Amino acid sequence: MPERKRRDGTVCAGADEHYERGAVVPPIYQTANFRFDNTEQAAAVARGESDHLIYTRYGNPTIEAVEQRIAQLEGGQRAFAFAAGQAATSAWCYAHLRPGDRFVVSNRLYGGTAAYMNDCLTPFGVAIDRVDFTDHDAVDRALDGARACWFETPTNPTTQIIDGPAIAALCQKHGVLSAVDNTFATPINQKPFDWGIDWVMHSVTKYLNGHGDLIGGMLVARHGISTDTVASVRKNTGGIMDPHAAFLLHRGLRTLVVRVERHNANALALARHLNQHDKVEHTYYPGLENDPGHAIAKRQMRGFGGIVAIDIKGGFDAAARFIDHLQVIVNAASLGGTESLVSMPVLTSHTRATPEERAMARVTDHTARISVGIEDIDDLIEDVDNALKAV
Repeated sequence: MPERKRRDGTVCAGADEHYERGAVVPPIYQTANFRFDNTEQAAAVARGESDHLIYTRYGNPTIEAVEQRIAQLEGGQRAFAFAAGQAATSAWCYAHLRPGDRFVVSNRLYGGTAAYMNDCLTPFGVAIDRVDFTDHDAVDRALDGARACWFETPTNPTTQIIDGPAIAALCQKHGVLSAVDNTFATPINQKPFDWGIDWVMHSVTKYLNGHGDLIGGMLVARHGISTDTVASVRKNTGGIMDPHAAFLLHRGLRTLVVRVERHNANALALARHLNQHDKVEHTYYPGLENDPGHAIAKRQMRGFGGIVAIDIKGGFDAAARFIDHLQVIVNAASLGGTESLVSMPVLTSHTRATPEERAMARVTDHTARISVGIEDIDDLIEDVDNALKAV
């Protein structure tokens, strides 16, 4: 009888994995290098006839364990762990783009991703073509003759929803390599490989780890696609994750399903509350029935995620007063942890963006992005209500 495919909760819990000496939790191999039994073993490795480990920059059992778990969660062929989400993004770009290539990207990207493309890809001769990915005709035209495509959904910070299956189909039509940043949604809320996407990227700093105590990134490849170039780039540039960070990430994954379920529920409740508040100009959340991306989100997502963004009436000073009067929700960058965080994108993720780029991303000087944690929802609602009294 064939082995039944494990569901997400079982994959995350991981009790069916087998480690050295019967350990239930994967050991931390905090070592830089690995012993050869003899010179012939070293020679076999050099000839490519053995997968015996040599050096942690090339691979490490603790890192491989968490890579396998995330590849299984996403339904992919292989995963590669990196020291940061930005390291994962840049490794993918260096593996697949060359001078003269045209790279089609969404005009709503995380500010760090956009800055990397501007500062590091453009000087090497890669043409960045920024397109509104809700305009499928525009994407279709842009993909003609392009080398690769990159987008995120929901987008950072205002949670715009991109029709993933439609974009994947257009990439296949034009023979363009596709990648999606799945950080906001996680593999619990959506599975981009089901759409036909080639690669998935995560900043595992966020939900996959979920505890705000490590920096990391992950690339996952779909079945049937070559991964050799990404493996080579990671080895040669040295961006691999540290074994202790991999251990912490593996520990965080064990509670991913239950955390995401709570994030989803709390964010939906908070968004519905803020959507009716007279001091909130606009609420961005794909779970709201009046959100432009709601219908698409219902089709391609199993939950709407933990990020809520709001535009506060009164401009920058009003938004600052709101944030400064919060008591439960913490004023800090990043997202995806157990604790609720709030930030102003103009001061964090989009501080280097041009006015035009901010306008495309729907980021104003009075936008606040809330990463809704797993606290009691009544405390979160009470906190935002009290803070909005100062506006």
